[in-house]
Amino acid sequence: MKVIGFNCSPRKGGNTELLIREVFKTLEKNEIKTELIQVGGKKVSGCIACMKCRKAADGKCHQENKLINQCIRKMVKADAIIIGSPTYFSDISTEAKALIDVAGYALRGAGSPLRRKIGAAVVAVRRAGAIHAFDSINHFFLINEMIIPGSSYWNVGFGMGKGDVTKDEEGMKTMRVLGENMAWLLGKVEA
Repeated sequence: MKVIGFNCSPRKGGNTELLIREVFKTLEKNEIKTELIQVGGKKVSGCIACMKCRKAADGKCHQENKLINQCIRKMVKADAIIIGSPTYFSDISTEAKALIDVAGYALRGAGSPLRRKIGAAVVAVRRAGAIHAFDSINHFFLINEMIIPGSSYWNVGFGMGKGDVTKDEEGMKTMRVLGENMAWLLGKVEA
């Protein structure tokens, strides 16, 4: 079993990554492999509706979108996906939006290969707006017919400065419970 996490924050090692890694710790204790892909701060392009992916039906973007195509390949091979984003003006980062739009459109045109995989959103926030960001990521999972596990609270961690999210005890606990629920669900799906 393998879980791929996509850090869509341009702040490498920041709060979003720390939240994803907290989920990973629990997954790894359950002997589930994890891999983190840094998307934030990298060159990615959003969908331009060229329709080439739909015509080819090959599940990849036909623009200069190498990182997004790498992410798409990782999604298809993974058993579960975590998409993490900071909250920017009550929504996800531009890199997260590009990942969701391009991957979603290309993959749905290729027969929906994410169907019945597990997907979890993880959101870092300074103060407010996280639920909208959380919903934006979950809509990607739902339109792709994925299974979304819950946790003890919304998968959100609060913190302003780099590393502050680790002081949010409830947020960190939420990530550990999410990891437990993902591990349990992965065991059921595998059976």
